[in-house]
Amino acid sequence: MGSVCQLLLLIMLTGVLPLSVIADEPIFPRARGERCVEPVGIMRRAHFEFLNHHGQQTVERGIRTGRHSLAGCIGCHAARDQNADWIPVSAPGQFCESCHSYAAVRIDCFSCHRAVPEADRVMGN
Repeated sequence: MGSVCQLLLLIMLTGVLPLSVIADEPIFPRARGERCVEPVGIMRRAHFEFLNHHGQQTVERGIRTGRHSLAGCIGCHAARDQNADWIPVSAPGQFCESCHSYAAVRIDCFSCHRAVPEADRVMGN
């Protein structure tokens, strides 16, 4: 009888255990702009496509626009610390890092690009 109870307990725990390892959705600082340049659902799924396309347009054709620029994203989504210094969006708990960690995706933008805003790109200081 003891082995039957142990087996039932094992079956119950293996059914419940996966629920305990599901991560909560990422939490990050609120953006300063009124709204994003695209609907949130689209940005969550396709922001890298916008950034890649914008980057190609800039590098290959010299076309610079602000709508889907990485600098524009950072200007709106970077947060300040208690000393009013910018916190890189790639730092733990910040906008880019939170979602990328949650999705288990490496951020490779900031090996070349700034992770804090340029002074003229800040939305609603």
